[in-house]
Amino acid sequence: MKAKKVLDKLALSPADVELIRETVRDEEIGTSGEIALALTPESSDYSFRELFAAIALGAVTFAVLLPLHGALVALLDAFFWHLPEWYVTAFYGIACFSVTALFFLVANVPAIDRVLVPRAERTRAVYNRAIRHFTESGVYSTRDRTGILIFISLMEHEVRIVADSGISEKIDQEEWNAIAAKLARGIKEKKAAEAIIATVRQCGKLLTEYFPAKRDNPNELPDGLVVLEGGL
Repeated sequence: MKAKKVLDKLALSPADVELIRETVRDEEIGTSGEIALALTPESSDYSFRELFAAIALGAVTFAVLLPLHGALVALLDAFFWHLPEWYVTAFYGIACFSVTALFFLVANVPAIDRVLVPRAERTRAVYNRAIRHFTESGVYSTRDRTGILIFISLMEHEVRIVADSGISEKIDQEEWNAIAAKLARGIKEKKAAEAIIATVRQCGKLLTEYFPAKRDNPNELPDGLVVLEGGL
């Protein structure tokens, strides 16, 4: 999914994205901590769940058609002068395959995925994707191990804040979880830009309190919101 389309889903304009970047920069001036933000359309493709559901629906279609065998034969007989026996078998196969393929195609709709995939699995996927980005983006390797990642996953409707070890020694994860929950509510209320900016400021306030800026205070990570174009 293209970055613009992902941003549009949260109604984030280029001006909003720039304001978020400026807010991160301003908040980091007062702290030796680093604030990174990432947004992804989904944290996994959940292809196994989608395929399993599609196959199950195909099997249900076959089971429903079985008692209608006589009616189907009569229907097909009306269209052909001579009805070979394999036509009925072919009809069953085509019907079941078509239902399976069609459902698999539409199963990528986020609302359907949220029904097919158990919440625990979605939550685990978001956590794993956040940790992966935390590592890949270098948030884990700041000088004082004082980086945090604010991670937003759209399909799952979940937010994670991952803090490095230097921060975890002083700030309990429950504080970050509370901030993440507040951000998720703001996004749900369609106030994504305001909620993200408020979250950055709240995180900046906490980091400034526990990790005030030093004389040498380099900007170790890019400021602003990073859009990940895929869940893998």
